[in-house]
Amino acid sequence: MGKIVDLESYRIQAVEKRAFQPWEKRFSRSFGRGVRLCDLSDDTLMKLAQPGEGSAGAYYDLIMAVLDLGEERNFSSLKKDEQLRVVDIHLFLADQVRFEMMRRLGWVAAFSAGDCPLVTLITDFEKIRERCRTHPPTLARSRPDYDRYEVLTPREREGFIRRLLPSALEAFRLQLGSTDA
Repeated sequence: MGKIVDLESYRIQAVEKRAFQPWEKRFSRSFGRGVRLCDLSDDTLMKLAQPGEGSAGAYYDLIMAVLDLGEERNFSSLKKDEQLRVVDIHLFLADQVRFEMMRRLGWVAAFSAGDCPLVTLITDFEKIRERCRTHPPTLARSRPDYDRYEVLTPREREGFIRRLLPSALEAFRLQLGSTDA
């Protein structure tokens, strides 16, 4: 009897290969099958967590490859609705990367998208974004400001964590021993 080919697995593998080629050049490392945020190196995570055009280009490379929209440099030639979708996914992924950074610092206990493969975060964006809205990240109890966080409403808690992002970025940079980035 011949081998049975799992077409869905093959399709995902082909998407991952296409999607991570630009990242392998950009970050000078390979990305395995099913790579999740927690699988990224600290250095890669730091580069992606930085606001600005450099990180945006990396996100666009990945998103556009997964969605089969071409390369990042062709972003401006996309239809407006495709551009908006890429931007929405970019902003969502950037948040998740920063929450992973905060998790590694021990500032965030958990966040909903933490265990999802990056490709799945893009292909199932709407569903995962909704899950993240209903289950926002939680602050680690070990944080000195946890008492202030604990008394807030769920909506206020998410805002509280987001306000920590600039100091988390600096703390992560210091943890890596880098003063430039």
